[in-house]
Amino acid sequence: MNAMILMQNSSNNHRRLHTFSPREIIPLQSDCFWLLKQGVVKTCTWNEEGTAITLGYWGSGDVVGQPLSLVSPYQIECLNTVEAVSVPLRQCDWLSDSICRHIQQTEELLYIVRSERMYHRLLKILVWLARKFGREVERGKLIDLPLTHQELAEVIGTTRVTVTKLINQLEQEGVITRPRRNSIVLKSLG
Repeated sequence: MNAMILMQNSSNNHRRLHTFSPREIIPLQSDCFWLLKQGVVKTCTWNEEGTAITLGYWGSGDVVGQPLSLVSPYQIECLNTVEAVSVPLRQCDWLSDSICRHIQQTEELLYIVRSERMYHRLLKILVWLARKFGREVERGKLIDLPLTHQELAEVIGTTRVTVTKLINQLEQEGVITRPRRNSIVLKSLG
């Protein structure tokens, strides 16, 4: 944790706002959620062979944490600078909307990774990322996250080589453009 600032919530109890650096791992607490105020995190695990498995991507207003997962090991990794508040389970009545969104997003990701063709998996995850984290630009939605081809491969269950080939194909088809490293503009699919 880099910096801590006291933050006051609506019930006038003090909660600490924690700031985490890119690629930093957020500590797990069995009796607390993390309410994300700013930034993007990736939740992940790995199998017996050590293969990384991405569980989801979460941003501002989302809730993550050990109490939401039965998966072990479980890790929360910051993709960029993240500000988050630790919320004890006993004080989380007001988090029901965020928890419902967490469940809905998990189901969306499960649907995406069950698509038969890798081309459609990649396209669906790009649409999902654009809807969740993208911002409107002149030519479509800009996904400006530091995601590598390997990380995209992990989330859709394929290899980095396959993702690179499919990214190139999507670019040749005019579905996406890549204005700079680690950013993609998804053109409107009408």
